[in-house]
Formats: sequence, structure tokens, C-alpha cells
Amino acid sequence: MAREAATERRRRILDAAVKVFARQGFHSTRVADIADEADVAYGLVYHYFSSKENVLNELFQQRWSLLLEAIHETDASNATPQQKLGVVAGFIIDSYRYDPDLMKVIIVEVTRAANSFGRTHLEQINAAYTGIAKIVSDGQSNGAFRQDIDASFASMAFYGAIEQLLSGWIFGLIPGAERDFDDAQELLVKTICEGLDLRED
Repeated sequence: MAREAATERRRRILDAAVKVFARQGFHSTRVADIADEADVAYGLVYHYFSSKENVLNELFQQRWSLLLEAIHETDASNATPQQKLGVVAGFIIDSYRYDPDLMKVIIVEVTRAANSFGRTHLEQINAAYTGIAKIVSDGQSNGAFRQDIDASFASMAFYGAIEQLLSGWIFGLIPGAERDFDDAQELLVKTICEGLDLRED
């Protein structure tokens, strides 16, 4: 019972941090703000986390590990390379669809924070690019994709396009209705894969 209660409190603090970070930005957030949002004592946050940086690291690692797992499982499937890219794109877009605040925090405060948290997590971020590049490279090897485009470049373009879409939704620059998420996934994969398709001489 005590362990379950501790896990629950820890989760409540993380959920509260997502809301506060998304609402006012990481650098403007104090540990006291997270405690207030979680409706717990100030000291309890420090009982589970050494700092607000530690909280952000935990949020990133939890979500990013799921992405890496999804890429690995998809790559190991019998799907076509195009379908695999569709699954990866769908996973990331659905992550935003169902938890927009968390994805906003990860993109704004981590993956785009090149001089701070992004640099701290470069190895994990690069692991996602490498996994996507492998899907592309395998597609090139089996003749599904053209071979004159570097797989790593294609991977960066693929993920960069997804991140730009998420940024558009985060900042309200493009429509974000349910249908828009599905359309975006389809159009994204279509755009990338048609650029990779073999060309007839």
C-alpha cells in the first residue's frame, strides 16, 4: 500500500509539472509552482526529485523511451518500409493528440533546447534518428526506396517535418482537429516516401 501511495504521489507531481511547464515554460517555473499544482507540500517534490531539472529529465526519458521502443518494434515487423514510417509518424502524432502538454514540453524545452537539455540528451535523441535511418536504409537495400539519398539525411528530414507539424499545432499556426492529425500523418509519409521512391529512367 505504501509503495502504491508513493508511486501515485510521484505520478501526481510529474503530471502537475507537465501542466506548469506547458503553461509558463520551464525556466519560469519554480518547484513551488509544481507543488501548488500537484496540491502537495513543497518538500514532497524534493523528496522524489532533486530539482525541477530532474523532473524535466524524467518526463523526457519516459516519453522518449516509448518512442525508441515503438521504432524498434516497428522496424522488427514485416511491414513495408513505407508502412513502418507511417507507424512511427502515427506514434509521434498520436502522442501529441492524446497528451499535447507533454509533447509541448518535450519539443520546446528539450529537443529544441540545443544549448541546455537538448545537448544533455543528444545520445537518446540521436538514437531515434538512427532507428528511422535504419528503416530507410533497409528500404533502399530491398529496392523500395531510391539509393541516391542519404538515409541519415532522410531520417532528419522525416523527424524534422513531424516536429514542425507539432510546433504548428502547439502554437496554433495550423488546424488541429481530429481529422487534421490523420491527414497530417498520411500526407507526411506520402511526401517523404515519394521523395524516396525509385525513379524510372
